[in-house]
Amino acid sequence: MKKQFLAFAMIAFIGFGVTSCRETTEEEKAEEMIEEMEEEGADIKKKVDGDETKIKMETEDKEVKIKKEDGETKMKVETENNG
Repeated sequence: MKKQFLAFAMIAFIGFGVTSCRETTEEEKAEEMIEEMEEEGADIKKKVDGDETKIKMETEDKEVKIKKEDGETKMKVETENNG
């Protein structure tokens, strides 16, 4: 019984650690993308509605959408292929 409890505790600890690292990484990527798009002179629109924040950034060849809600950050990047 003790071994099962320890195994469960280890799995739970690792699971929580991986989840929190992933969220931090997405947040960092979003912040870096905002800085990059600002440097490129992007048209930036920000909409805040309660706990939800949407950021839309556009240049001639790239469009980035970032959505932050309930501590989660999602990012979508679209580029034009001129080929």
